[in-house]
Amino acid sequence: MKIADIEWRGYWPAAPTPFAKDHSVDEEALRNLMQLYLAQGVHGILINGTTGEWFSQSLDERRRVAEIAVDEVGNKVPVVVGCTAYTPTEVIDLADHAREMGAAGALATPPPYVHPSQEEIFLFYKEITESVEMPWMAYNWPRGTAVDISVETASLIADLTNVVAIKDSTGDELKCMQTVEAVADRVRVFGRFIHPRGMAFMRGLAGDGNIDGGAIGAPFAVPFYEAIFTNDIETAHFFSRKYDALVQNLVHSDYSSRFASPTSQLKAAMSILGQPGGIVRRPLQPIAEHEIPRLRAALTASGLI
Repeated sequence: MKIADIEWRGYWPAAPTPFAKDHSVDEEALRNLMQLYLAQGVHGILINGTTGEWFSQSLDERRRVAEIAVDEVGNKVPVVVGCTAYTPTEVIDLADHAREMGAAGALATPPPYVHPSQEEIFLFYKEITESVEMPWMAYNWPRGTAVDISVETASLIADLTNVVAIKDSTGDELKCMQTVEAVADRVRVFGRFIHPRGMAFMRGLAGDGNIDGGAIGAPFAVPFYEAIFTNDIETAHFFSRKYDALVQNLVHSDYSSRFASPTSQLKAAMSILGQPGGIVRRPLQPIAEHEIPRLRAALTASGLI
């Protein structure tokens, strides 16, 4: 099970989990969100990642969210289920469920809060991916886990039989490119490629796609990748500039957000755009009221309003 076996590429939303006003999972809104993503033409969907607020859900809720997403999307695009947890046992349990219900794959970061060594990170991925026979995506997310998977460790992880992709969200552009160079012969790599340097890198070496919180950038990112797939470079440059401007208006270089915490800002933006994102669940808090006009102005300046 390697790169030739998996058609994972292009623009994927890391889907938020819509919560209702009583903070329960809003199942109808979640189904509507999946239909919105399909209508936008995304190339895959990640469920229960950081943007999905996995950390504030019970295990039963995480399973239910994944079931709804897979049921609603069917086989139209790959649905990969985030299974990040603090112990291998929990990750394996969630991944077993994802496999049984027909998800396309599972994703996990190194255990958050734990600060494992590079050897412990590799052994963690070895255990979870050998325990559940399905395609796996390893996720390097130092901002959320407080550990950075080294290029050398990423290469070892890429050798594991069931690992087919790596998601790099380091915010370190040079290191991301070094990781791509080290592993692209064996696994697909998702990073931040929708800008002129990233496009040149993809065309000259490797790189497969972006996984982006919430997909409000889909109107620019989907046609960007469609143009890349057909080698329409002029069109790709056009949408790259549009997408990059949106990112600059909303996100700092370290992936923190300009107007609120990332998921709170995202859900507020989705509400402004009339999309079914729902509200955040504690410990996150809604965006401050005085920031909403500034957020609306940023979306307008980016061409989404």
